[in-house]
Amino acid sequence: MYLGRIISIGSSKDGVYASYRVSSRSFPNRKSVVNNQKVAIIPTQGSEDDIYKNPYISYNCIDIIDDICVVTNGSHTDIIAGKIREGMNMKDAVALSLLTMDYEKDDYNTPRIGGAINTKGEGYIGIVTHEGIEVKKVNPGESFYVSTYEHNTPQEVDYTATNAKEATEFIFNGGIFSEFTHPVTSCAAFNKDGWEIDFKNP
Repeated sequence: MYLGRIISIGSSKDGVYASYRVSSRSFPNRKSVVNNQKVAIIPTQGSEDDIYKNPYISYNCIDIIDDICVVTNGSHTDIIAGKIREGMNMKDAVALSLLTMDYEKDDYNTPRIGGAINTKGEGYIGIVTHEGIEVKKVNPGESFYVSTYEHNTPQEVDYTATNAKEATEFIFNGGIFSEFTHPVTSCAAFNKDGWEIDFKNP
């Protein structure tokens, strides 16, 4: 099954995580790169001109603000993170940014998905489509994911990871995510005794 882009946030006794996976049929030539406390999705070498074909394919997907990690599938990462830096709570930052930015105006009306979670495991995950918006609370000990296609309402998931590398691998091809096709790149932030970041570029 093809789900497009996927985000997942949650926590367990092993720690708190926020993860992201690019699945793509149209623009598979992309990779994750880390820049301090952020992760960006950019075209691979030789495919830089793809950004002129679709302006939505390059963006920051993870941003860490003190004890909070933001994860999304687009430029609204920066908007959510900016609002949190200004003092807005996670719920309002996620909901307002999704509502304001709206779904992507491409050929597929691609939904925007986004989430934010703190080191206590409290967070919010949401989606805006051409039909509406949904933002769900994630409580400590819970894990959820949402995707741009098919599973476009938050789904509870048994997410297995004890560090950033495992969280990155899990959303790429672990558990239920192994059933979803066309993985391109993945990344994750994980907090046990401080945020750490990892990424996977096959």
